Amino acid sequence: MMARRAAIVGTGLIGGSIGLALKERGWWVVGSDQDEAVAADALSRGALDAVGPPTDADMTFVATPVSSAAAEARRALASTKGPVTDVASVKAPIVAAVADPRFVGGHPMAGSEQDGVAGARADLFQNAVWVLTPTDETDDDSLVQIRSAAASLGADVVSLTPERHDALVAVVSHVPHLTAATLMALADERSEEHQAMLRLAAGGFRDMTRIASGHPGIWPDICQENSAAICSALDRFIDALSDVRALVADGNRAGLLGLLEKARSARAHLPYGSDREGSLAEVRVRVFDRPGELARITSLTTDIGVNIYDLEIAHSVEGSQGVAILVVDDEAVDSLLHALKQQGYAPSSRPLP
Repeated sequence: MMARRAAIVGTGLIGGSIGLALKERGWWVVGSDQDEAVAADALSRGALDAVGPPTDADMTFVATPVSSAAAEARRALASTKGPVTDVASVKAPIVAAVADPRFVGGHPMAGSEQDGVAGARADLFQNAVWVLTPTDETDDDSLVQIRSAAASLGADVVSLTPERHDALVAVVSHVPHLTAATLMALADERSEEHQAMLRLAAGGFRDMTRIASGHPGIWPDICQENSAAICSALDRFIDALSDVRALVADGNRAGLLGLLEKARSARAHLPYGSDREGSLAEVRVRVFDRPGELARITSLTTDIGVNIYDLEIAHSVEGSQGVAILVVDDEAVDSLLHALKQQGYAPSSRPLP
């Protein structure tokens, strides 16, 4: 069989890591970059098989900055017949600007303190969350193909609407980065007054500000494109800090202890990856063969916290219906069946051997 052909537009850290990971899994990978030297470097490091445009690719990954992702996705759609996805950390404006059934917005939430393709690793996405943002217009087969490719790289793939993605990522990624940068700038400013300060900046401070060492060049675009969600999250954060200040200023020991205990408990319950234990089950859902059905179903599984380990859609040779086939943890079947029935579907399930 001929190797599947992937194209990568933008061969930096994320694009290079996708290339390395796909090549390990038998894909033939072609790539391009606005800077020809960067693409040549990716080729020399083994992240690509060839340098060139995405023509004839079975699947294309656009791994450029936010500001150019939509334009590059449209170019890839015009020159290929396969599905196209991107990796930008802002989704709603890009998805709206592309508006093609073969495009599936994506955001692998993985990174490195190293910049560019020099930091690329084939295992970068292992147990990382990879968000897909299909819409009602998304082609189901394109969604299945992109999701399968991301999952094959070891990622925990979840589906969200573009708008919900942007609101959530503002809280868990964008505002934390801005907070870390602000704390680091504050410490640096005060270090001019007290030379010992940065010598004391160890342990928790280093852990909390580690993300401030990320590449600064991508953040102005991110903040511009996701301004509303980021400002909303910053307003909530500022209000919360004001509440903390009041607890400290008033000497409210009980209130402060309650806040810290609540935070500690929440931190302890953060999920770590999606390693599976136990048995699996297959859930079948008869759906109308129209764009958006699979997007709604996969977004529903994210809402109720059910991991999908495999996904396909079987098209009926007669009629206008198909069957979505989801493989999930056996213990999650009841909650998934209940949620699907509430949405008007008629699912069935069976345990897998």
